[in-house]
Amino acid sequence: MNFSGFQKLTLLDYPGKVACTLFTVGCNLRCPFCHNASLVTHIDNTNIYKKEEILSYLQKRQGILEGVCISGGEPLLQPDIEDFIRDVKMLGYKVKLDTNGFFPDKLISLVDKGLIDYVAVDFKNTYKKYPMTTGIENLDLSPFKKTVDFLLSGKIDFEFRTTVVEGIHETQDIVDIAKTIKGAPRYFLQSFVDSGDLIMNGLCAISPENMKKMALLASEFVTNTKIRGI
Repeated sequence: MNFSGFQKLTLLDYPGKVACTLFTVGCNLRCPFCHNASLVTHIDNTNIYKKEEILSYLQKRQGILEGVCISGGEPLLQPDIEDFIRDVKMLGYKVKLDTNGFFPDKLISLVDKGLIDYVAVDFKNTYKKYPMTTGIENLDLSPFKKTVDFLLSGKIDFEFRTTVVEGIHETQDIVDIAKTIKGAPRYFLQSFVDSGDLIMNGLCAISPENMKKMALLASEFVTNTKIRGI
């Protein structure tokens, strides 16, 4: 298993843990505001970190790092992700998985085997707006809905999060998402940031004032609603 991005230290990506973050390549979605286009549509095969290199680093950082975040792209596209996570868990690390939620069977299997400790799922927009928001026409939402139902069943600690973008998200969209995930332990609204590595340029963030309004309204349904990035 190879990775195309490796952040060796993060205090933000894994709540409450000192961690590192790994980025896999490839994704089944084409969200225009994706800030990792180089992992999705413009893959750079010259910048690769091999599994052995990662595991060697993790072995040396035992007792310093507490967790490993696996992000992307979409990590669950990787056929050997289970074997890699097993190796990470054998070194004593907690594992957080970032996923778009469209591979519920793989996710459920990893959770049932005790290989995942925390899941972060991107809830892109209301179900009606999902095709537009993900850049995929005629998108089958049934896999994503299965992931949502599984997480809300309480089998694992998790968060939902929405990257909020001007022109793509309205206040009512955020309220409708919050209604859908009512009972979730936490919901994060993330302010869009132009990383310079976008799938589509020309997008911008919603104002801090509107973000705060969205969060307040969403908190009526998910009490622990917070904002990231402002």
